[in-house]
Amino acid sequence: QVQLVESGGGFAQAGDSLRLSCAASERTFSVYALGWFLPAPGKERVLVEAISWSGVTTAYADSVKGRFTITRDNPKNTVYLQMNSLKPEDTAVYHCALSAHNSVTVVISAPGLYDYWGQGTQVTVSS
Repeated sequence: QVQLVESGGGFAQAGDSLRLSCAASERTFSVYALGWFLPAPGKERVLVEAISWSGVTTAYADSVKGRFTITRDNPKNTVYLQMNSLKPEDTAVYHCALSAHNSVTVVISAPGLYDYWGQGTQVTVSS
């Protein structure tokens, strides 16, 4: 059973930066996609950013365009979310997820296609 552990959340002021990390406990799959999502009570989780195995293809929500960047380090089984120019509306619990979709270049945007989820890390941005 793959476990995903997020870290790097915390308190920040508007305009600050944070970097979230998410490490997978094991390398069960040879190829997998990764993403960061926000919970939406009563609704499907909301995509923040997602990245393909190769790292070439990414997807992101319009609200974070130009501010957040997703990257990954495959040898370390880790995905990162660099969050710059933070806004109070970025306050949320950020969850990373892993999709075992076996494609090097495909980025997975739909939360329903992810197989494993982390517990989340809280980001709180004050004005």
